[in-house]
Formats: sequence, structure tokens, C-alpha cells
Amino acid sequence: MLRRGTVGNTFGGGSEDELPERGALGQRAKQAVEDGIVDLVAGFRTEQILMREGQAELAAEDGRHLDRAAKVFVAAGFRPDLSFLSEIRLDLDVRLQAPSKVALEVDPNLHSCGSVCATGAADLAQPESGFCIVGAKSYGRAPTFLALTGFEQVRSVVAAIAGDTAAAARVDLVLPDTGVCGGAGLFDAPAEESAGGSCCAPAPQLVQVGTASSTCC
Repeated sequence: MLRRGTVGNTFGGGSEDELPERGALGQRAKQAVEDGIVDLVAGFRTEQILMREGQAELAAEDGRHLDRAAKVFVAAGFRPDLSFLSEIRLDLDVRLQAPSKVALEVDPNLHSCGSVCATGAADLAQPESGFCIVGAKSYGRAPTFLALTGFEQVRSVVAAIAGDTAAAARVDLVLPDTGVCGGAGLFDAPAEESAGGSCCAPAPQLVQVGTASSTCC
């Protein structure tokens, strides 16, 4: 079940994905749909979960209902657990919950996994002296994190701890052109997804606020 109106890049980049294992996983999922093993429903925005005879029945905003299911698995994003850092001084972006210096570079509305810049000790450092956030938590709620990115972060932070400022500042990472994007896509107007802009976000539009001229009444 997809919230977006079209399948789009749901199955990833396929043979064009330079992360081959992820591309293969997407192709296996696509094959399962084509073979009828899995039913794919697009444009389904869940409004209610109804319990019928011990099973869950999903109801959409547009009135559609899915067949009852014994189990429902929800993949609706995630956010980092920062509760154990409640006594630590942090500087995090209010939207993504990622370190402020990193947030703009990892925003999934602007970047895919392969188009983000490598981040190091200087970007990940927090107001708490000697404290850095690395790994998936450094991307906050953004789903574009790659293990390669985390390896480079740790290398840079360890170099900084060791006092090697030159190594800490160096970028030793070139991410692959992954062939997929991290944007959420358009829900209500799927035909507009290819109307312009990047594959991760719709093209910018000029919006006029107020009127161009007015007369006194």
C-alpha cells in the first residue's frame, strides 16, 4: 500500500542503482507484484483501522477498504531516540532532528542518498564539549542515510579525537549515483510528478499573495 498516487521509484533504481544489493531487493519486490504474490495499492491514505472479527481492515480517506488482514506492518518513517541525551547540550534542526549543520544537506525533499555531501567532525560536533552525533542518528528523520556515510563520519571523528585535524577535515568519500530519490512524492496529483523539477520534489511555483493592485472602497 502506497500513500503516493503512482508507483514511481518505489522499487528503487534497478540495474541503474549503483548500490547493487538495494537495486536487487527492489527488483525482487517488483517481481513479487508482477507475479501476483503481492497486491500493490497506490494512492491509499489510511483514515481508520477497523477491527473485524479479530482482523484489521484499513479504510482510506476516499472510502476504499482493503481486505482484512491478520497483521499490519506500518512503514511510516522514523525519528531518532534522543531520550538518553536529555542531559546533553544539543544543536538540532527542529524539523529533521539532525545536527543543524547537517540538516540542509540531508533534507530528503532536496537530496537523495547519493547527492548529499560527506559530513565530518566539524559538521557533527555539538555544543557539549567533545560530543558528536554520528551514524543514522546524525540524519535525524531523513531516510537517506547510507552505511558508507557513517563509516566516513566515524573516520573523521576518530581523526579529530587523535588530534589529526588535517585528516578530520579531509573528505574520503564519493557516494554512488544511487538511481533513486528520497522525496515523498505527490499524493493527490500524481500526474504532476513528472511535470518538472527534480525527481525528489515538484518544480517551484510562483505564488502571489494578495492582489497586484487595489482600490479604496
